[in-house]
Amino acid sequence: MTEPSGETPPEAAAPAADAAEAADSPAPEPETAGEAATEAGDEGLREPGQDDAATVGAGTEAAAAPELSEAQAELAAQRELRARIEQRKAEREAPVEAGGKLSGTAADLLAAVRAVESGAKPVTSFRPEVPAPARPAPAAAPERTVRPPAPTAPVVTEETTSSVRQVLARGGAPEALAGQVAAVLGEGAARALADDPWQLLAVPGVRPEQADGFARALLGAGCGPGDERRAVALTAWLLEQAAVKGHTALEIGAVRDGLAKLSVPEPDKAVELAISEAAVLVFQDEDEEAAGEEDGDETGEGAGPAAREERPPAPVLLGLERYALAEESLADGLARLIRTVEAADWAGPELVRAAGAHGLVLHTGGEAARAEPAALADAARERGLRAALAAHTPRAGAVTVAALLSGAAGPGRDEEGALALDLLVVLDAPQLDVETAALLVEALPDGCRLVLAGDPHVLGSAGPGRVFADLLEARIAPQIASRVPDPGPIGELVSGIGVGELNQVEAPGKEVVIVPVRDAGEAVHRTVQLVADSIPRALGLPADRTQVITVGHGGAAGTRALNAALKQRLNPGPGRFGGYDPGDRVAHSPAPGRTVPGTVVSADAEGLHLDCGGEPVVVPKERVESALRHGWALTAHQAAGARWPAAVVVLPGDAAAGLSRAWVYTAFGRAERHLSVVHGVDQALPRAVAEGRDPERTTRLRPLIEALLQDDEA
Repeated sequence: MTEPSGETPPEAAAPAADAAEAADSPAPEPETAGEAATEAGDEGLREPGQDDAATVGAGTEAAAAPELSEAQAELAAQRELRARIEQRKAEREAPVEAGGKLSGTAADLLAAVRAVESGAKPVTSFRPEVPAPARPAPAAAPERTVRPPAPTAPVVTEETTSSVRQVLARGGAPEALAGQVAAVLGEGAARALADDPWQLLAVPGVRPEQADGFARALLGAGCGPGDERRAVALTAWLLEQAAVKGHTALEIGAVRDGLAKLSVPEPDKAVELAISEAAVLVFQDEDEEAAGEEDGDETGEGAGPAAREERPPAPVLLGLERYALAEESLADGLARLIRTVEAADWAGPELVRAAGAHGLVLHTGGEAARAEPAALADAARERGLRAALAAHTPRAGAVTVAALLSGAAGPGRDEEGALALDLLVVLDAPQLDVETAALLVEALPDGCRLVLAGDPHVLGSAGPGRVFADLLEARIAPQIASRVPDPGPIGELVSGIGVGELNQVEAPGKEVVIVPVRDAGEAVHRTVQLVADSIPRALGLPADRTQVITVGHGGAAGTRALNAALKQRLNPGPGRFGGYDPGDRVAHSPAPGRTVPGTVVSADAEGLHLDCGGEPVVVPKERVESALRHGWALTAHQAAGARWPAAVVVLPGDAAAGLSRAWVYTAFGRAERHLSVVHGVDQALPRAVAEGRDPERTTRLRPLIEALLQDDEA
């Protein structure tokens, strides 16, 4: 198989079943949400005796150089949010020993969970308190939040790493994991791991059965399936696996089912223990429609007990603090922008007028519609405003979101730490995960206008959250739909897919070509033939202007097999630089969820030197395995946000299960002039376009932002 479930992160399974699937799956999929931009080098624990040197930990990177690269600066910017989370954690009261000693909202929520599950009382609304953003003083300039500079990369001492290595060796785990463990658990990692071996699950790629074996080796008969430490760690691990699939929270029942499949004796008590230990948070967002019925209708009469009993209660959700705080921070920041912008009358097209009057505007449309938000940014500059255009991947006239946040490009920060902007226009908004979006919105000053633009039909973000979709559904900002259609046969084909129709289109200039194949081997052969011979000969496009897109990394026609075949034909070599040779096309992942195409230039003691769209990039040798892979063939998630003159979409027979309308729409839409479809899935393709809807991600952004703005109206 081509690992279809890995290419469609949250869309691979319904939210209610995610925890159970995580428990059943034999190994973590490399192409799921948080790892969609690269095939992560972390393979979890290897059996003793295997090559430990192949497991490279991101945490073993050296301290940042005086002049940070874009990748290092981006990681530092992401750590800004982590630092804020840790600060908020430190401000809370000391950890409690049992759920009965909790107080305030946490105690109310835990009591509510117990009462609801036991049937002792009906469900009411329990929403965590979300502080409203500060409002501007009426006669003065809007207040600004002073944002601290991004912290420098944490330095893990050799002493800490050495101590962790000793603990790993005692438990029979690969000592090469020491750097990752030390980076995740901090300076006290060795003692923490010795006291609670299941904390090894915090390292990406480690499976429960591997952590169980490690715990048995360290603790002997003193541990078992019902160990409280195991229950807490597994609860958090299930939520991390859900985040890999795109969810920021899971229903409590799904978590219990997942724990049961992991042989936790009493899942109910395990969940309560994890809540009381603050390993996970519990939420129950209010059903606004139900709340309105309870308060009374327009006549002042309530809906009555019978009507309230018929309405199902809002689900109780569990989430990790990291994503909960990111969603709350994002909701707060968006509400702040909406509240603090002074409406202005801007003459021009509909999008320009909306941006002048509102702090947040949502713009939807296909590839051709990108010209409208770009024109808005130009018009704002003509008005004397500080405006920037940002995109998920490099685009002409735009900076990347990552470069904007890191300071590698864009206007830089003002004296208060905010981006020096009056208007920010973001293309590829569906690719924004909740943490990146929170960092971006937090960096904007009060009174700044934000326009999020994108195609709602494409695959969602590689990381957790569905920011653009949640905001569209919340209807808390003007939504401007572009009327500019994508041109040509490819545009006609992709537009039909967006509404569930796979149409035959006239392609007199060979803009769209279907290449039928019988099996995966033939699919690889025909793909290489198209890239190396047919497309260059027929269209005059060199091989490096054609991008191959397939469903997953593994299998006989996945990215690994296709890249191996394409390298052998287009740039044969021994791979003397960590598996790469000068001239190899590569996919560089400076951070999870982002892929930057490039070409290998050279290698030296400093690392592997790349040319990424004209920008020199150096990948340190210890990061090559985890942050780099060959890039002649990509998955649709890796290719999202970018376009090439020609694209070859490979659909072998075993890819059928991984297809959905969003996947097909995204893959086919990467081609500008020519699209070849290597077709071996028969009727699975039209069926996926007509019926293959992606399961929703479970998130909390929509109710959070609705509640904040509803409070304003009240």
